[in-house]
Amino acid sequence: MRTAMPNLLATLAPRDLRTRVVNVVIDTPRGSRNKFKYDENLGCFRLSRILPVGYSFPYDFGSIPQTRAEDGDALDVLVLNDAPSFPGCLVGVRLIGVIVALQTAKGNTIRNDRLIAVPHTPVNRPRIRDLKEVHPEALREIEHFFIGYNLAQHRRFEPAARLGSRRAGQILESAIARYSQE
Repeated sequence: MRTAMPNLLATLAPRDLRTRVVNVVIDTPRGSRNKFKYDENLGCFRLSRILPVGYSFPYDFGSIPQTRAEDGDALDVLVLNDAPSFPGCLVGVRLIGVIVALQTAKGNTIRNDRLIAVPHTPVNRPRIRDLKEVHPEALREIEHFFIGYNLAQHRRFEPAARLGSRRAGQILESAIARYSQE
């Protein structure tokens, strides 16, 4: 008898309540042109799309388990790290902020925020605590990536605001509540 792989996004906790470290399951590593997505039904990662030549993810991109964003998927997180990890890697992070954004496809506009985080391990404590500590040019580059990434998929991505760690935490709490109501 064959047993299915456990659903990572349903079995892992979204965060450690004591330390406030948030769990992120990486789906697409930094530098990858391949966009992977966790298939909750199959319990594995699937190639979602290949980015156009010249595009690659600027940092690791993943999801927070047991959350539901306004777009119906697990909450998206961009993890500002120096080296790529790999699909399925569990990374403990500190949320430092959020790029609030509107995404339009086929005439429908939804909120599709991008939480921004930094890795946090017992021996690697983050030096950055809030989005305002990230150089503005680096934030413009991240926004430009998401604008171009979405444009290549015939969607419009409009960054509306850059908010700090407190707002990122509120978005996380809402996404946990939305997931628990399913």
